[in-house]
Amino acid sequence: MPEGFTLVIAHRGACGYLPEHTLEAKAYAHALGADYVEQDVVATRDDELIVMHDIHLDRVTNVADLYPDRHRADGRFYARDFDLAEIRHLSVWERRGEDGETAVFPNRYSSVPGRFRVSTLREEIRLIQGLNHSTGRNVGIYSEIKRPAWHRNEDSDISRQVIQLLDDLGYRSKKDACYLQCFDAAEVRRIRHDLGCQLKMVQLIGENAWGEADTDFDELRTPAGLQRLAKTVDGIGPSLSHLVTLSDIDGSPVSLGLVTAAHAVGLTVHPYTFRVEQLVPGFDSLGEMVRWCVDELQIDGLFTDFPDQALAVI
Repeated sequence: MPEGFTLVIAHRGACGYLPEHTLEAKAYAHALGADYVEQDVVATRDDELIVMHDIHLDRVTNVADLYPDRHRADGRFYARDFDLAEIRHLSVWERRGEDGETAVFPNRYSSVPGRFRVSTLREEIRLIQGLNHSTGRNVGIYSEIKRPAWHRNEDSDISRQVIQLLDDLGYRSKKDACYLQCFDAAEVRRIRHDLGCQLKMVQLIGENAWGEADTDFDELRTPAGLQRLAKTVDGIGPSLSHLVTLSDIDGSPVSLGLVTAAHAVGLTVHPYTFRVEQLVPGFDSLGEMVRWCVDELQIDGLFTDFPDQALAVI
């Protein structure tokens, strides 16, 4: 990409319009003009890599209806407890809340059971590669390894599997249109230094309270933390809440300085998630929020559920 170009990354596909991580949402993201399409990756019982945001199946599928007795003690249905052949039978719908009934984003697509399915990582990448071939574009892959430490406790080295699959499909170096990201800082170091991954890599940054990984995300955002990250990764993926706050004087958006600090040590910044339904306080529209982050913060890319709306502004 040319210098100063801001990447638009389709977060879980064009999931503002179609159920997240379905092939339909990915094809639509490609059609809308996204530069990269994101894949969250988890492993099944038979070590197939599927595209799913959670290690659980119950918030986005009808798993509880088809396999009512297959939950663990916590009541959740884990992808790791199902073979791919079983997961093939599931219907995917719009994400639901903890009650399993209420849509998280009620104004989004109204799913009809049976219409959408879970796909494998290989299937999704082949779809994007096929669309690239037929359109002449070069839309990239942006994969996230979900909960690698948890997977290892389940006897799955998911990181090694993902790297091998990407390599098999032609993604091997920083020259390729591929990013690999993860929240787990120890695993990111392992991927780069022990497993020898040469792809562009991004350290995701969340909140310590989320319990996403045994990583001190607060420390990663300090100058010393960013300097250490720069020895391993090419960029960071912070939450929007890490980038902007409101002025005590007039309530207008002001930078928290993280983008400038990251750029100072050579790291790109790809924040998440730009959604119509979840605007950062101080902004009245998604377009306004995108424009401010691009012009004022000079972010290098952004994750959005609505790639067309971000592209219209950029």
